[in-house]
Amino acid sequence: MNRNTVIALVVGLVVGFLIGQLASRRDQVTSVPVVAAPAGAPAMPPGGMGGLPAPMPSPGASMDLQARITAAEQIVAKDPRNVRAWIQLGNDYFDSRQAQKAVEAYGRALELEPNNPDVLTDQGVMYRDLGNFDKAIANFKKANELDPKHVQSLFNLGVVYLHDLQDADKATKAWNQVIAAAPASPQAQQAQQALTQLKANPPPPRKK
Repeated sequence: MNRNTVIALVVGLVVGFLIGQLASRRDQVTSVPVVAAPAGAPAMPPGGMGGLPAPMPSPGASMDLQARITAAEQIVAKDPRNVRAWIQLGNDYFDSRQAQKAVEAYGRALELEPNNPDVLTDQGVMYRDLGNFDKAIANFKKANELDPKHVQSLFNLGVVYLHDLQDADKATKAWNQVIAAAPASPQAQQAQQALTQLKANPPPPRKK
């Protein structure tokens, strides 16, 4: 199955203004979203720091996911240079909320295919889930450097800056870049909503 691994973010409003929902375009195919997304728009993945709890997958879905993980693990054990299998394994670890294993699987894929912005972005989401915001930011920046139209990585960057690092100025810059790079995209609409909410509910000044 062809699964694109570009990540986007969904703006969440919970008790006022809360942004921090990481989402993967992969989830349009197989995973269970927290909130239904419009057709063609990214949906939320499981987990994600600062977001609403994701529903647990059904027993049948969990069994299918574990079966895919087992199959992919067997493939990479026999063929460690199979980049597609490493990406699939990372995706399934992502969907099963195994952030550290996902980071490692994506890392193996990036050893073989270092300039894949989608994998970099997915790995960045997992770094964020682990609380490693510096590495998440580095991944999102590299993904966007490789592909300036990779607006999911830019949007993710803004969320980490605002929600995790409380840096509204850098978040604003990232979201304005999303709008400039792809003004008709769902991510640009989300960025505009985020900027509107940020203007209406500015965070307290950063502590120096």
